Amino acid sequence: MTVKGNQGQLHDAVKQAFAGKAHKDTAAQSLEKNRGRLEYREFQVCDASELPEKLKAAWPGLTTLGMATTYRVEKHKRAVLEQRYFISSAVLSAERLASAVREHWSIENQLHWVLDVSLGEDACQIYRGNAATNLATMRHFGLNMLRAEKRKMSIRRKQRQALMNEAYLDAVLEAGMSMVIK
Repeated sequence: MTVKGNQGQLHDAVKQAFAGKAHKDTAAQSLEKNRGRLEYREFQVCDASELPEKLKAAWPGLTTLGMATTYRVEKHKRAVLEQRYFISSAVLSAERLASAVREHWSIENQLHWVLDVSLGEDACQIYRGNAATNLATMRHFGLNMLRAEKRKMSIRRKQRQALMNEAYLDAVLEAGMSMVIK
């Protein structure tokens, strides 16, 4: 679980557990270059026993603390150094923490980003009763139907094509419904 700044005492305690200590024996590193940016990541873990007694009592199943340090340089932009903190009830190695964090961002990039950018999910201000849940379900259903149609186009372009071309809309609906029937 990600520990954020709004979780004051826990965030500060986890941050303090890593402050001034190099957990290099429990670290995993990676260096990637793609899409015009260079990104270095380092993941460190330590035992949750480093937390103060008060927080250990508040989080009884906690076993591992984690820290991800990311240094990113984008083409023609300034460098960014970021540290994020994590807690886990599982005993994690730095490699397993790195894998879990990367898997989370894979889901974020493949689903939530598309829902927000292409379908405007974050801009929707409908929250009354079950309306938000119902609309989210419809967005997922629509996104899955667009993805089921196999032509090589972006989701946004498929949306536009379906709006302008009734034959293409039929193809999207047919592809989507064939997935439902399976």
